[in-house]
Amino acid sequence: MAFSSSRLSIARRRRGLTKQALAAQAGVAYRSIVAYERSETEPTEEATAKLARATTFPTAFFLRQELDSLPIDGVSFRSLARMTAAQRDRALAGGELALELVDWIDERFAFDEPDVPDLRAYGTPEAAARALRVRWGLGDKPIPNMLWLLEAKGVRVFSLAEENVEVDAYSFWRGRQPLVFLNTMKSAEHSRFDAGHELGHLVLHQHGAAVGREAETQANAFASAFLMPESSITAHAPSPPLLSALIEAKHYWKVSVAALAYRMHVVKMLSTWNYHSLCVEIQTRNYRTNEPEPEPREVSQVWPKVFAALREEGTTHRDVARQLDWPLEELQALVFQLVVTKGGATRSTKARTQLKKLHLTT
Repeated sequence: MAFSSSRLSIARRRRGLTKQALAAQAGVAYRSIVAYERSETEPTEEATAKLARATTFPTAFFLRQELDSLPIDGVSFRSLARMTAAQRDRALAGGELALELVDWIDERFAFDEPDVPDLRAYGTPEAAARALRVRWGLGDKPIPNMLWLLEAKGVRVFSLAEENVEVDAYSFWRGRQPLVFLNTMKSAEHSRFDAGHELGHLVLHQHGAAVGREAETQANAFASAFLMPESSITAHAPSPPLLSALIEAKHYWKVSVAALAYRMHVVKMLSTWNYHSLCVEIQTRNYRTNEPEPEPREVSQVWPKVFAALREEGTTHRDVARQLDWPLEELQALVFQLVVTKGGATRSTKARTQLKKLHLTT
């Protein structure tokens, strides 16, 4: 089978290597690496083995069909300003691997069609958030689990590798399939807001309606309104707005104390002076980094069901990685802290697994 130039690029970027660094690490000429990734020439078996050792991807990984690439302008990144090019490229390469896992899973499982509408016509993020709550039958009640909600509505959710600490989250559309990647190294409250932020991108910016800072501002406003509807804030926000009261109240919406203070200010339940005073106190107590009274982390309901069903067929997570010709750690990185996989049978199943449609709850 022909050597895959796209897979070499993915493996290199997943390891955070430039072409020059990969050439030095693999003992291959730099101009050869460039030619391989441009599909101008193919490496010999010996050179392929060197590339495999340098990237820790199996040799067979490079001899499979080409993989889809993700253009940077088609991906909505959170915390783009703090992200280096290497971190961005590594995150994108993880998304490209995730697409292969999605295809592998879709051959074995049946999922409902995604219910993630285009809400640009509603004009403002606040109006779009209200409209989506109505569509999904959420009323103005707090959302118990954002991860479950996204999965129940057909969004494929993956985790970012733990080294990507500067990347909060990102999302993109692949045809009609929305995908979200969350950094599970952040606090549970931070991850819930990131999930809402990426949902905002999916419903507001599917067709590139806004870019850059404007898009980020809109996604933030959507997440704030979606997690904390104005009617809910008006009914349940604490008074007087002392920091201790906000820390107690934040558990109702499962948001950070900083996010709650900001939302109360937006809906005019906090004066500008009170809001700024709270911000200073939150910053002084380091609550933006170390959330007080943190919520428990949300975990997937899809991935446990997927791996449980696979185990019943005799396929473990190690078998899945082997069938994809991935290093096991790449599979673990994509579902890191979204599911705890357990040991089971070690044999692979050759028969195509016919599984019932996953029943998910919101």
